[in-house]
Amino acid sequence: MSRPAVEYAVDLDAPHASYLAFWRERRLCTLTTLRPDGSPHVVPVSVTFDPAARLARVITNGASAKAAHVVAAGPAGARVAVCQVDGRRWATLEGRAVVHTDRERVAEAERRHAERYERTPSPNPSRVVIEIQVDRALGRT
Repeated sequence: MSRPAVEYAVDLDAPHASYLAFWRERRLCTLTTLRPDGSPHVVPVSVTFDPAARLARVITNGASAKAAHVVAAGPAGARVAVCQVDGRRWATLEGRAVVHTDRERVAEAERRHAERYERTPSPNPSRVVIEIQVDRALGRT
C-alpha cells in the first residue's frame, strides 16, 4: 500500500514566519546548477533571500564553475536550486539565475551576506553575484 505524497510547497506570497526565520539563520547552503551535459553540479555556498523581491543571492568568483554554468545558459538564465538543511528542517528555493558583474549589485549582495553570516566577505575584484529570481519554494521548517 503506497502512502500519499506529502506536499512541502511554500506560498511565496505568504511564507510562514518560521520559513523566513530559517533563511536568516547562519547556515551553509548548496547551489545546484547544470553542467553542459545536463548532470547536476552541487556546491556549498552562502545564500541570502529577499522574500519581498523573491530574490536569492550567491556571491562567488566570476571564474567559478557555478557562474560559468549560469552564463552558459544564455541571457534568459539557468534553472537552479539552493537548499539548506538543519536536521529535519530544510528549505529549498528554485528559480532562474543570472550572473551580474556590476559593482552596485555585487555590493548589495556582499552587504546582505555580511548581515546574514555576520562576516564581511574578503575583498575580491573578480566577485560576481548570482541572482536567482525565485518562483518556487519548498520546505519543512
